[in-house]
Amino acid sequence: MSEETYKIRIKYAKMGVLKYIGHLDLMRFFQKAVKRADFDIAYSQGYSPHQLMSFAAPLALGVTSEGEYFDAQFNSLIPSDEFVRKFNEQMVDGVYVKDVILLPEKAKKAMSIVAASDYVITFKSEDDLDFTDDNKTEKRKVSDIADKKKKILEVVPYLLEKETIEVFRKTKKNEKVEDIKKGIYKLEVRKDNIYMFLATGSEYNLKPESVLEALCNEAGVEYNKFDYHIHRIETYYKNEDNNLVSLLETGERII
Repeated sequence: MSEETYKIRIKYAKMGVLKYIGHLDLMRFFQKAVKRADFDIAYSQGYSPHQLMSFAAPLALGVTSEGEYFDAQFNSLIPSDEFVRKFNEQMVDGVYVKDVILLPEKAKKAMSIVAASDYVITFKSEDDLDFTDDNKTEKRKVSDIADKKKKILEVVPYLLEKETIEVFRKTKKNEKVEDIKKGIYKLEVRKDNIYMFLATGSEYNLKPESVLEALCNEAGVEYNKFDYHIHRIETYYKNEDNNLVSLLETGERII
């Protein structure tokens, strides 16, 4: 590895059937894409060198996104547009690079500064539900989803008015009832869908599924994760003014 390396932040989207690809497989995919594109990426030192690459706020399986990020170090630079073009020549349907920026020398890794994410939640339609799985589970009626949707959308404007919003949360160590209100920055109905702006990261990490569960509890309907599609719009960090802004605002495009 050369003495001087450049810190690069890459923004990408994960869409379509690729939402069922796990985080580790996606990491390996990008590592191979970097090799195929013949980028001048930097490697670690030691007996088992690896690409200097780290990902921010991994997506849960089944969630799509247009605001994903990873950082990497390169030994040399090319313009941002050229980075994007060469990356996307190696991509498959469902994954594509949206932008590339150069980070300041002392910039922290994306994974350590993520503070929030926003999502749009859509209710599944007849086309989404028109299948039979391997266990021959009875197909749920579209009318049931429509009725549930109506009840949930009615309670969205009032959920944050509650003093506490309690849900049952499972962790690796235990199970407990938790008040998740502190992690909900914004919650509203937009074009018949649900918009959520939630805490994300090491300080407090709130999954959109937990908010959906709270909405179902408030509406008096059963929560079923297969009724919804979750899409992440963007990932944010707190800038020097303590405002939540896109991770893309941490650096500058390369000309």
